[in-house]
Amino acid sequence: MSAVTYINDLIEREGGYSNDPTDSGKETKYGITIATARAYDYTGPMRDLPYATAQSIYLRRYWIEPNFHRVDEIYPALAEALLDFGVLAGQQTAAKQLQQALNVLNRNGTDYPDIAADGRIGTLTLAALRTFLKKRGREGGGVLFGMVCARQSVYLQELAERRTKDEKYQYGWQLNRALGEFLGGKPFLPA
Repeated sequence: MSAVTYINDLIEREGGYSNDPTDSGKETKYGITIATARAYDYTGPMRDLPYATAQSIYLRRYWIEPNFHRVDEIYPALAEALLDFGVLAGQQTAAKQLQQALNVLNRNGTDYPDIAADGRIGTLTLAALRTFLKKRGREGGGVLFGMVCARQSVYLQELAERRTKDEKYQYGWQLNRALGEFLGGKPFLPA
């Protein structure tokens, strides 16, 4: 699939305009918060945010800037999961979770050296991902994918434990976001 397909699927899950006073994002449309829209030069009313502008913001902020597009070249389903995780938790959080998972899967540095879990996907993270998949194959890719999704699930659970106002979103977040790849039956193993 393409980045546009991932983003369109994400926008569909996020929904249209919302101004829920208990939502930390405050006023949103297509999942884009007013703060993010303003940071990307949208000045109009949030209710009127064009779909194409939301797509452009997702592409720049949540796909290209964190280098998830480079993960997509290696393992598309993982890149899509990182996109989703990054939208909910921040791109650096999603990238850091991937890096931490890769570090504990390298057999104490036997397969590839530990990488800095700095939340920035660069050459070393991509090399570790390639090496891991080469050594462990599809089954290993499934394990890594599952670990990243599990980390997103736990992140969201802990968020609701810290901020009880987010409990009302928890079931939907788990069903449609963190665990959706498994529950929805979409293919998640690398080619």
